[in-house]
Amino acid sequence: MSFFLKVKDPLGSMVKGRILLLLVFGLWISTEGVGMKETSPSSTVNSTVSSRPKVVKIGALFTYNSVIGRSAKPAIIAAVKDVNSNRNVLPGIELQVILRDTNCSGFLGTVEALQLMENEVVAAVGPQSSGIAHVISHVANELHVPLLSFGATDPTLSALQYPYFIRTTQSDYYQMNAIVEFIEYHRWREVIAIFVDDDNGRNGVSALGDALSKKRAKISYKAALSPEASQSDISNLLNEVNLMESRIYVLHVNPDSGLAIFSIAKKLQMMSSGYVWIATDWLPSMLDSIVSAHTGTMNILQGVVAFRHHIPDTDLKKSFISRLKSIKDKETESFNSYAFYAYDSVWLAAHAIDVFLNEGGNISFSSDPRLHDTKGSMLNLAALRTFDGGDQFLHTILRMNFTGLSGQIEFDTDKNLIHPAYDILNIAGTGLRTIGYWSNHSGLSVLAPETLYTKKSSNTSSTSNQKLSSVIWPGDATTTPKGWVFPNNGKPLRIAVPNRVSYKEFVAKDNNPPGVQGFCIDVFEAAINLLPYPVPRQYMLYGNGDRNPNYNDLVDQVAQNNYDAAVGDVTIVTNRTRYVDFTQPFMGSGLVVVVPVKEEKSSPWAFLKPFTAQMWCVTGAFFLFVGTVVWILEHRFNPEFRGSPRKQLITVFWFSLSTMFFAHRENTVSTLGRLVLIIWLFVVLIINSSYTASLTSILTVQQLSSQIEGIDGLISSTQPIGIQDGSFARKYLIEELHIAESRIVTLKNMQGYIDALQRGPKYGGVVAVVDELPYIETLMSSTDCKFRTVGQEFTKSGWGFAFQRDSPLAVDLSTAILQLSENGDLQRMHDKWLKKMECSTNDVDSNKLSLRSFWGLFLICGIRLKRVMKFNQPSIEEHPKLKASRT
Repeated sequence: MSFFLKVKDPLGSMVKGRILLLLVFGLWISTEGVGMKETSPSSTVNSTVSSRPKVVKIGALFTYNSVIGRSAKPAIIAAVKDVNSNRNVLPGIELQVILRDTNCSGFLGTVEALQLMENEVVAAVGPQSSGIAHVISHVANELHVPLLSFGATDPTLSALQYPYFIRTTQSDYYQMNAIVEFIEYHRWREVIAIFVDDDNGRNGVSALGDALSKKRAKISYKAALSPEASQSDISNLLNEVNLMESRIYVLHVNPDSGLAIFSIAKKLQMMSSGYVWIATDWLPSMLDSIVSAHTGTMNILQGVVAFRHHIPDTDLKKSFISRLKSIKDKETESFNSYAFYAYDSVWLAAHAIDVFLNEGGNISFSSDPRLHDTKGSMLNLAALRTFDGGDQFLHTILRMNFTGLSGQIEFDTDKNLIHPAYDILNIAGTGLRTIGYWSNHSGLSVLAPETLYTKKSSNTSSTSNQKLSSVIWPGDATTTPKGWVFPNNGKPLRIAVPNRVSYKEFVAKDNNPPGVQGFCIDVFEAAINLLPYPVPRQYMLYGNGDRNPNYNDLVDQVAQNNYDAAVGDVTIVTNRTRYVDFTQPFMGSGLVVVVPVKEEKSSPWAFLKPFTAQMWCVTGAFFLFVGTVVWILEHRFNPEFRGSPRKQLITVFWFSLSTMFFAHRENTVSTLGRLVLIIWLFVVLIINSSYTASLTSILTVQQLSSQIEGIDGLISSTQPIGIQDGSFARKYLIEELHIAESRIVTLKNMQGYIDALQRGPKYGGVVAVVDELPYIETLMSSTDCKFRTVGQEFTKSGWGFAFQRDSPLAVDLSTAILQLSENGDLQRMHDKWLKKMECSTNDVDSNKLSLRSFWGLFLICGIRLKRVMKFNQPSIEEHPKLKASRT
């Protein structure tokens, strides 16, 4: 009795309750199992028998009168006959099987299993039920008897807690992954799981949820049914889920009662267009057990998608089915996949026993001193004996590798069969049609998995390679359902709209329906109108109207389910995307720095500004120096550089200054003179070009009234910075750019921007404003370009509509926004609400130069001309030609 007390059961009070019931009420009456040959406990092998006994017994645990049991029973009997008639396996040894009926009862099944163990079986084929498997696995651990279960698909049975449990069918872990890939293939994000609330149902749905989370999908609601649920219970549950948003139902129930759910769903009009029903392997198991399903049954199931264990279509399989169908007095018309797994389980035990004995193993049992009956007890615990070679036999089973009816029988390190695969079926018309397959090797495919195992490509399971045939959905629909609707509870979509006090072109309160207006509202309404389904909605202003609301708080309200969505100028930033979903951006945005501009016209002496005084002096000196050098080199050979001293001095000055304009008339004849002149003319070319460019900039370019040239200059300064009230820019500047919070000045509206920028930091204003580009473009357009952006956008983001996580509306509206952008509607709405003036660095008027910039030059020129005329007056009077002209 002590072995029961040592059980550590993580499954909770349910299993513990079963064990306590077993201890209190379990009354063992030694009965003989029904099997191929009747035996009694006294005839079992004990520890003194030889290593090659004449008879070896195995057990079988399942419910006779069940969809699985009716297929498994003849398969197990046939397998034992085949083993005993095969001379290559267990030669000279008769394999006997003891059958036990678990009666679809956890308690009775556990009692039957314990009674089976009294017969000193070396292995047990079963149990069929996952609930019984959880309890009996503890007994198997103590008695060292492996359980070869062909029907218990609960994924948690693969835990290390159950070393003697070996699953000879596929785990629901793989089936749920197959279903999730089917869901992802059709781009659905939420499902409702309907399941029987037992070990198999709960743990299977848990595996489904884990697989969905890896694909960024989820189970929106888990609808649990009692194993003994009445039609009224089923109807109430279906009515409840029908009020919810998701229309994707994954049905994971028992084959013996699952059809009742579809029958009630049909009455509730839940088998019509727009619904998706995905059934696990219970449904094909039930239908495969019927030669021809009733017409009414098939009408109920139209459009259902179901998953079935994939059994390779071999001649051996066809021959076996034909053989089973020829059995007289069989309890089922046809056979499902569990028949093949049950058949292979017997052969697995036979092969393992044969290898075990050939390797020197000894089949013997010994009493466990811990198992004894207390005084007055009638539990007969002493009848339970431990298989001495159980541990060695377990490892032998796990080493087996052969081809059975169900495919390759070989185990991986987790004791699961390799190459799990499923057929994906669609019920249409009067039968089942295969629309594809799934395997953990290739994913979804229209090719049978066994044909893909030989391919060496590692990309066979990539999304781009996955294909399925077309599906006929409920209601004879051929287009893929979108998978969700607005809940049928009369509640419209609650949309939060920021109640702005500035930049109302984007979004603002309106006295006319729907109560809000602006560019963002027009975009949202246009996108909603492109959806193929109606979206009831109610706009709700967020904010008190005295100041702009905090947009981070607005997004938080959506995440906390106080609103379903936020529509407005909501910026998509990293921390917000962690708890809400955004649509495709409908407007680009980014933070920029804006500063005021003052237009500085050039002075009358602006022509002197391109060079410094030092540059003017050096340049003038070099002109004279070069003229002198050329005169020295030329005056001995060149008559143009000769004459009176006065003439030669004038020639030097004229030649030097005329080179500035390349207008010198004197020719150079000496080689050295020409060399000096070429070098000097190149220098003059550079000086002229630089002077011209600098003077052009001085005369035409407007200048900023701030020394800030971008975000880097703003960070390094200590002057105040303006931001918009409610903007995320405050948090960004403080946390990301580490700007002191004391420098941040909150500005409520556009006029506040203008006043703060024009006053400047000296008079209580700000040195610059940091805000998003759409707002700044509106500001500059409204103020006739009195302000300019400096530097580049230092963040890149956009505006989008915020929805709760995993909302399908976010995906559909993103597609609609792209459509608006492609057909030009988005730009037309932008032009309607937002006027935009291009504020270039210079405008046309500023490029026009006035007399004010040049009167100094004209003054110098006029004075110089007056002096020249006065100096040359006597010469003119004396010139004979001028006198003749006067006459």
